[in-house]
Amino acid sequence: MNKKLGLTALGASLALTLSACGGEGAGSTNDTENAAPEDLTIGVSMPTETSERWIADGANVEDQLEGAGYQVELLYAGDDIPTQSQQIDQMIAQGVDALIVAAIDGTALSAQLQNAADQDIPVISYDRLIRETENVDFYVSFDNFKVGVAQGTALLTGLGITDEEGNPTGATGPFNVELFAGSLDDNNAGFFFDGAMSVLQPFIDSGTLVVKSGQTSIEQAATLRWSQETAQRRMEDLLTSSYNDGSVVNGVLSPYDGISRGIITALQNAGYGPTQDAQPKPMPVITGQDAEIASVKLIADNVQDSTVFKDTRLLAEQAVAAATAYLEGEEPEANDTETYDNGVKVVPSYLLPIETVYQDDIQSVLIDSGYYTAEEVAAGQTD
Repeated sequence: MNKKLGLTALGASLALTLSACGGEGAGSTNDTENAAPEDLTIGVSMPTETSERWIADGANVEDQLEGAGYQVELLYAGDDIPTQSQQIDQMIAQGVDALIVAAIDGTALSAQLQNAADQDIPVISYDRLIRETENVDFYVSFDNFKVGVAQGTALLTGLGITDEEGNPTGATGPFNVELFAGSLDDNNAGFFFDGAMSVLQPFIDSGTLVVKSGQTSIEQAATLRWSQETAQRRMEDLLTSSYNDGSVVNGVLSPYDGISRGIITALQNAGYGPTQDAQPKPMPVITGQDAEIASVKLIADNVQDSTVFKDTRLLAEQAVAAATAYLEGEEPEANDTETYDNGVKVVPSYLLPIETVYQDDIQSVLIDSGYYTAEEVAAGQTD
């Protein structure tokens, strides 16, 4: 990281040098089609290092880009929008030839991306769709509506209302559930929530599922910056306001493992789960996403019910393929040219598949594929 921070600091002086001598970034005038990869630099902007998932994404993208011969500048923005904007400005000033950006706020980078477009620097939106600008060239992600469908189905399956294929079992409940959503400034949060509600809403309408808090809109369920601590506080508030009559929570829709862990902490503090006392309230069925190692451990220990696995190695591979295509003067392969409208245009996209991981799937999906080792799962942390 010291080397990367040094590159960032160098960006300001390079910007002055470029301005003084009238030079332009490599992405604006150099013929990248005829350049060797080692003569090209790709800037990678990631939102935060507080999430295990984004650390893995950054490492995978960097490793694969360097493996292809490119120079890489990878920077994390600490979940601070002005920091990310400044870092992207600096990368453009340094003359990067392409940008891969996982935005903190998908609407906050218009000025930076206009600058990139003015210098013919292609921009690849990474997992989080950049919105309200025409200056995003390509989007790599997973099928985020299907992620939500998988989470909703996992909740129903855990409650015994449907099987894993979504077929009703005949269980009528009622089951008390609460709904959590992601950060509203992340375009994916809406896809996750809408996908989940597409399978949950019929059971809410029939009374099989009961949201005791009454908080069923995404605005009410949202969790700013996907914060574990924010989720824990909201779950604590829900328990105090809606479950002080002796009733219990049977299930919680959670869109992300960090949020799930915050929910679990609140529930454990309120007497749910096997570790609180001799007669605990049963831990509710809790969903998740990203297969973070701490949550995989919780699934192995029968605390969290499931997570949606998105293989960041494959996502990095597609980001690298898209960047390479642009630098070679070609168009990257898209498998979706209709779904992802960013408010200005439909962004051509490459969407990857997802898998729901229950306890019985940890070995086959996560360990056998080399994503984690058995020792890491047992410890609940990576080396």
